[in-house]
Amino acid sequence: MPSKRKLPGEFELIERLVKGLRISRKIILGPGDDCAILAPSKAPQLFTIDSMIEGVHFRLGWGPPEKLGAKALAVNLSDIAAMGGTPTACVINLAIREGLDARFFDRLYIGIRKTAQRYDTDVVGGNITHGDRLAITVALLGDASRNIMRRDLARIGDDVFVTGTVGDSAAGLAILDGKLKARGATREYLIERHLNPTPRIEAGLALAKLNPAPAAIDISDGLLQDLGHIAKRSGVGAEIDAASVPVSPAYRKLMRDDLSLALGGGEDYELLFSVGSGHSEQSLSRALGVPVHRIGRIINGRRIMVRGTHNVKLRGWDQLRAPK
Repeated sequence: MPSKRKLPGEFELIERLVKGLRISRKIILGPGDDCAILAPSKAPQLFTIDSMIEGVHFRLGWGPPEKLGAKALAVNLSDIAAMGGTPTACVINLAIREGLDARFFDRLYIGIRKTAQRYDTDVVGGNITHGDRLAITVALLGDASRNIMRRDLARIGDDVFVTGTVGDSAAGLAILDGKLKARGATREYLIERHLNPTPRIEAGLALAKLNPAPAAIDISDGLLQDLGHIAKRSGVGAEIDAASVPVSPAYRKLMRDDLSLALGGGEDYELLFSVGSGHSEQSLSRALGVPVHRIGRIINGRRIMVRGTHNVKLRGWDQLRAPK
């Protein structure tokens, strides 16, 4: 998306981008000073950071800047959701390369601003620097619930559940990369799932009300790899029933019975969690406000086993081993 129009200077661009940002009563001082000032919170604080880098996590030709901005914030919101928290405020760093104009960043911030408003999150500052490629880094604060969901809380005998469907984002990415072909509504749905993920904030808040608190993680690196993170931190193993892994009609139409992307693909940003027996798919779906499926159980040992499928690639996303 190259442009012959020049960018304004650093401070002019910052002033332009922060116009129209909402600032709530919990913010004492927003953008424009050396630091933002937040009113003290009565809850423990959650703090997360994530980066999206051009050529690694996205290409500008894949979608409009608005969706790129929305996703940059959404992936951080998903971390807060995974711990059952409420997002409060964030700062954003932009590494800007040549060839992008002010209008591009106006549109990028439209996506950021709308997502921030949707999830009651204040954008309170940031930074701009020059880079060889576009990079968007978001650092996000949140308030923890009374019960904080963590990766180290899985117990032997727990049931393993997941919200929504998995594999859609990885399929959409493969379509965008030209590795898979799809048409019509199937193509549109899968690509949209990759470009515009939904952080499960409300579901995470509802899940954190369970007692004892579930072990939970958001699916960013792939279902099996992220389940492995829970298992490692909790000192347990897990057994997954492949037939129970939820996939969308669009995924099924494209991939048929191939679950490799559902099990090993990433960026679905659904919640993967384990809870003690006595919770049904129906009761959890009602409580969380999103479809929930039981896919397995926590077992003794250290292995992640998948029943009912063969030749599944278990390797998920790894930032340092991702394809160049």
